[in-house]
Amino acid sequence: MMIDRYSTVFLAVLVAAVPAKADSLFSSSGALASQTSVYDWTGFYVGVGGGTGFIIDQINVPSLGTSIGGTGGRGYFGKLTLGYDHLFSNGIVLGGAVVGRYGDIDTSWSINGTPFSSEVKADYGFDVIGRLGYTITPRTLAYVLGGYSWQHFKFNSAIPAFSRSWSDNGYVVGVGTETAFRNNWTWSSEYRYSDYSGRSFGPLGGSSIEPATHTFHSSLNYRLGGGLSQQERAPFVHEWAGLKVGGAISVGANVNKITTTGGGFTFDGMATEGYLAEANIGYDWELGERWVAGVVLAGEYISASSSTTAAGVTFNAEADDFGFDALVRVGRKFNDYTLGYVIGGYTWQNLEASVSVPAISRDISLNAVSIGTGTELALSEKTSAYVEYRYTRYEDVDLGTFATIEPSSHTVRVGAKFKLYTPD
Repeated sequence: MMIDRYSTVFLAVLVAAVPAKADSLFSSSGALASQTSVYDWTGFYVGVGGGTGFIIDQINVPSLGTSIGGTGGRGYFGKLTLGYDHLFSNGIVLGGAVVGRYGDIDTSWSINGTPFSSEVKADYGFDVIGRLGYTITPRTLAYVLGGYSWQHFKFNSAIPAFSRSWSDNGYVVGVGTETAFRNNWTWSSEYRYSDYSGRSFGPLGGSSIEPATHTFHSSLNYRLGGGLSQQERAPFVHEWAGLKVGGAISVGANVNKITTTGGGFTFDGMATEGYLAEANIGYDWELGERWVAGVVLAGEYISASSSTTAAGVTFNAEADDFGFDALVRVGRKFNDYTLGYVIGGYTWQNLEASVSVPAISRDISLNAVSIGTGTELALSEKTSAYVEYRYTRYEDVDLGTFATIEPSSHTVRVGAKFKLYTPD
């Protein structure tokens, strides 16, 4: 849907712009003076935030001969967090949190000519998580997380007897960064993957739904302790300007709308999950004391797939090929070692799409627009690490006389860079 595409792009810009401007929201009296003293992460905290995400459902409907290996939908959510962390003398941080969520991440689909249509929505839920991190810079914590997830789902059908509401248990894992920009204020960004046990529905011939979610979170946090600890890091100077090479790995999903010629079958939400590897080269310029602007060229390899069977026709969506990006980015430094930025530009991708009846297989080159947000952390004078969310909207795929596919993708990338050249 056009509204969904542009609102997702808007959210990506908003998520990046808020932390980049966050240090202007509060008076300078709360500023952290030292660049080498490690922030004191010990203590309780509360956080308010939200994000965007997508749901991937494995749906089986034996009575209709339908099996969907990736029903995809997108949406938004808000969240409230209560947690506690402890900073150890070696820079390791161990903590836990309870996170309540409410949102509208859903997918809907129908098969023309049958009474079957449905909507699966993830609305409210909570996570109980632990996290383990390291103070990768004096002000920034990088961490992994995992724990228990509880989610409420709604299954709405055109046949009222088949509609259901249920809760589901599962697990959640993820990665994230959190940066302190005032004595008591921090900003966190995370990627989370949640997988749930699923539910069977006897009235519909033993049909079943097995949901999983990919979500990107941002949160503004208030820490009851905060301030600077007694730990010190050896100072170094990281010049953000210069020529850099890097690489990244990524997880993500494509969400596709399929329309058969003549409108016999329309499915808004076929999805593929998979992985991506990227190599990149770029150049950054420092604009004054706070701002950084740059260009990035990247080559990438993607491996993702899913399939859908309906009325004897199997649709296979595969992305198992290469592509490249030509991007620009603009960022603002939280401090000497942390950069928050927005990124966007042109993407070219080679994709494979096929259907079984009639036998059609296309190896297609697509143009696209990408936009995203990220955080880059200076590790030494020449090295840095980054976490980045990116949304890509591809041009439509025309399968000739049979169908049209409208693809888009969401990816979260974790990578590192090495500086080859620093200007005088």
